[in-house]
Amino acid sequence: MSTDIFTLLTNAVTSEASDVHLSVGSSPIYRIHGELMKVGDVPLLDTDTETMAKQLIEDNWEKFDELGELDFSYEIKDVGRFRINTFRQKGNISIAARVIPNKIPTIDKLQLPSILNKLALKPYGLILVTGPTGSGKSSTLAAMIDHVNRNMKKHIITLEDPIEFFHHHEKSIIQQREIGSDTNSFASGLRATLRQDPDIILVGEMRDLETISTAITAAETGHLVLATLHTNNAAETINRIIDVFPPSQQGQIRIQLASVLEAIISQRLFKRIDIPGRIAATEILLGHPSISNLIRNEKVDQIDNIIQTSKALGMHTLEMSIKELLNEGKICAEQASPYFM
Repeated sequence: MSTDIFTLLTNAVTSEASDVHLSVGSSPIYRIHGELMKVGDVPLLDTDTETMAKQLIEDNWEKFDELGELDFSYEIKDVGRFRINTFRQKGNISIAARVIPNKIPTIDKLQLPSILNKLALKPYGLILVTGPTGSGKSSTLAAMIDHVNRNMKKHIITLEDPIEFFHHHEKSIIQQREIGSDTNSFASGLRATLRQDPDIILVGEMRDLETISTAITAAETGHLVLATLHTNNAAETINRIIDVFPPSQQGQIRIQLASVLEAIISQRLFKRIDIPGRIAATEILLGHPSISNLIRNEKVDQIDNIIQTSKALGMHTLEMSIKELLNEGKICAEQASPYFM
């Protein structure tokens, strides 16, 4: 088994792996269709992972040495792009690499609800894509931006950490800024973006009060803002946003959020049993007046009931989506069962 990092990454692409994990004491591991699979049976040595990390990090080694971790994108010509995270653990170096498809997937290709095509073309407001790490949030956002790019003349600015999918100017013009190299932080990049005449702003992750506040303000002032949060469902997402703010500001934030929220898309990836690959189960909340009233009146706990009874409007719960995939024979009962306990 080769311990050459470029061979490992190249083989990951041809094997249709989504992730590569390199750790001392274990042979290389690929995640293929959601499952971890060992590649060979020769454990990596500390010198192996250090050499690999140095080849990838190159001139930023001092920064990695100082921080103990580093997140960046990497490209192998004619092979593909990767989101790399190198980090220290137990005194050794480990590497986690996410394979980024060369071709931006479409909403239809990802088999996401068709309403996302309409949401992407909204003139303004706030659209949030949520879910745990590895649930396909970046792919969903890339597909929505690509849909705009192919159908509308817009100025789109993205803030990403790091840049994953490369977009090319089509009908729209797209400026992609990477945190750390093009701007210092999401907050500072977002503030600057408001002075750059955008129509659409993509925020890779709303991590702090300033970023969340600025994103809401941007949506209020006539921009379409798309962003991600690591939350499990719509109600939790709304509570997370409000709870970031001090109690004295939460009432005002509720009013603002109620007025700008267009949609929350929460998703999970499941291994398919009908064909190779994975498929997303989704929860869709739309910015209907009934939802806005619940947010303003501090009745977020009632949102699930509205989603369950608003299928005609395009809303559905995660459980409803999982049950549909199960009934269609796309996922197995074993995967679905934890969501119906």
